[in-house]
Amino acid sequence: MSNPKERIDKVLSKHGFGSRKDVKKLLHTGTVTVNGQIVTAQDVKIDMDHDVLKVADEVISLVRHRYFMMNKVAGTVCSQKEGIYTSVYDLISEEDRADTMEGTLHLVGRLDVDTEGLLLLTTDGDLTHRLISPKSKVDKTYEVTLETPVDAGQQQRIADLFAAGITVPAEGREVEFVAENARVTFADETHATLVIHEGKFHQVKRMFQAVGNKVIYLKRIAEGELKLDESIAPGTYRDLTAEELAVLGVE
Repeated sequence: MSNPKERIDKVLSKHGFGSRKDVKKLLHTGTVTVNGQIVTAQDVKIDMDHDVLKVADEVISLVRHRYFMMNKVAGTVCSQKEGIYTSVYDLISEEDRADTMEGTLHLVGRLDVDTEGLLLLTTDGDLTHRLISPKSKVDKTYEVTLETPVDAGQQQRIADLFAAGITVPAEGREVEFVAENARVTFADETHATLVIHEGKFHQVKRMFQAVGNKVIYLKRIAEGELKLDESIAPGTYRDLTAEELAVLGVE
């Protein structure tokens, strides 16, 4: 666990009060207080979890990490490189994209350009590692719409193949691989829910391609026990709630 004490000049700079030079000037005005005591020295350390920091009598909400849930819309990419598509990062306010005390905002896994649904963004590298590590085997749940209807017999065949670990064909530079066991449940002949705990390139599409079908709509609706809040409009995001953070094991 990281040390909650940080230099006040770093804290103020990370919370929007300019460069270290700007902060030095601010401290000399005598308007910065910690727990009611005026602070003028740059190297004073404050406890991020317990101290009350004020600037001109306004309490500064101290942020160690950011945690956002986005409802990704089709036609957006999970990349910060310029291209023909809008980046999901472009949908986030400049304030929310700013670095926190301990990290830079990044995605926890990615979705294809035409895939919709749950995206997590955070500055918490420890959480990201825990969720995407192959050892963690965190379930990822998708809603799938297929191009070709499949009858009950075909549905059972697909379910058995996915559960056993289907061989997924190569695509481009991506080599053939055997997918780990997955669970598929059909709602009808063209709609299914798929649960996997890997995240290889175009994996869901390639799995259904391997059984002779084509995915025409794909939406991630859950990651582990965290479910997409369907009230979030496509292309928008919000902070995770305390309950959602608890689901992810964040204190």
